[in-house]
Amino acid sequence: MDSELFEKGLETRKQVLGAKYVDENLAGSDAFMMTFQRAVTELAWGYAWSRPGLDRKTRSILTLGILAGLGRFQELGIYTNAAVASGVTIDEITEALVQITVYCGTPAGHQAFLAAHEALRFTED
Repeated sequence: MDSELFEKGLETRKQVLGAKYVDENLAGSDAFMMTFQRAVTELAWGYAWSRPGLDRKTRSILTLGILAGLGRFQELGIYTNAAVASGVTIDEITEALVQITVYCGTPAGHQAFLAAHEALRFTED
């Protein structure tokens, strides 16, 4: 794991998702799954998330909408906390979820609200 893109991606990934979460993902990956970990770290985090065209807050909000639209609600919960860490407010997450509900449909919106609520219940205390 010595490529520049991987190292850049690993740094960004840890900043957005949290070092503990990323380290646990990597530690739990055998050689087979490290192929995936390397690809996602290089492409998503080293390339896409590290580009200068959008700030992390905007990328976080977009990611919430994409994950909801794809029905990836477990990931949406993870990225809800990442959005907060990237500077997205609870009110902005709420508004993004309303938009998601309208454009992705009420079942997807409901599941998105549930996933975000579960993730946020620990940050609101």
